[in-house]
Amino acid sequence: MYQYKNQLKTELFLINKNSVVYRTKLDKEIEKQLQPLFIDEILNYILTGIDTGLTVRAFEDGDAQENVLQRTRWENVERLAEVMHWVNTQESEMEVFVEEEHDLKRIKGALLRCTHPAFKQPFYVIKALPAAQMLKGDGVWMVKASNFGPCADAAALRIPADNQMLLIDEDLFVFNQAKLDRLFGYNAKKNSVAAKKVAEIEEHFKLSFADGMDMQSLIKGNKTAINKLQKVQIGDLTQDAIVDHADELGVGLMQDEAGAIIIENTKDLNQFVNLLNDDYMKSQLTGIRYEIRGKKPLPPPKDDAAAEIAL
Repeated sequence: MYQYKNQLKTELFLINKNSVVYRTKLDKEIEKQLQPLFIDEILNYILTGIDTGLTVRAFEDGDAQENVLQRTRWENVERLAEVMHWVNTQESEMEVFVEEEHDLKRIKGALLRCTHPAFKQPFYVIKALPAAQMLKGDGVWMVKASNFGPCADAAALRIPADNQMLLIDEDLFVFNQAKLDRLFGYNAKKNSVAAKKVAEIEEHFKLSFADGMDMQSLIKGNKTAINKLQKVQIGDLTQDAIVDHADELGVGLMQDEAGAIIIENTKDLNQFVNLLNDDYMKSQLTGIRYEIRGKKPLPPPKDDAAAEIAL
């Protein structure tokens, strides 16, 4: 990449909060800033890292560490996959960003496409854009020399200079996990834990899904299930125990003729995960059923605690 740096063709796209992508028209002076803002620091990080033993590791292989660059398949990130679908197949349908029509405050990210004849595919640099660095409306002033004036008929945007995400071929290299989560709602660590829990669940329980679906595909982008799966402990839980508990609560899991638990959609999945995580209870006082959002085990009564100490 380094040897072609000065011959790269760069194109900037903007991403809104619904993962809609816009083309941009850039002033020549702004075009000169693209490489310093998007590319130079990434190259510096990688070249410096080569000399200091920088390693690349999948998120599934451990937590972030110094001198370790983490990566995942970009197709794992559902909202990024939507963005890449726009870029790869719908570019002709993209609108040019116009502030009066599209509203800068709705823009959440920027994507720089970098191409060169020597590359089989483009590579992309992606950044989340904080709303606090977008300025428009009353109270936004411009200053030139000693003169202050209103920022009339314009909006201001500041591009952060930090390294965030780099997409090459099928891999997304993540320099800043928090920015990945902010822009695309994807917590790689949680998704990695959830994927391992799903593999354990599928091995332990008999489940039945609609054609073309499985538990991994149903948790993709399902934050509720992903967060719950962080805490699930299978232990000695059995299929019969889960089904019986669901019947007692009136939740009612469906089963097929072979006794497999039927999961047709995300609602069924969330219900099943709630049961695994013991997130339902029925009040003995009122008979009302609840889904518990948070659980804090009660300490034993003082008399019981004292008896335990005495023993």
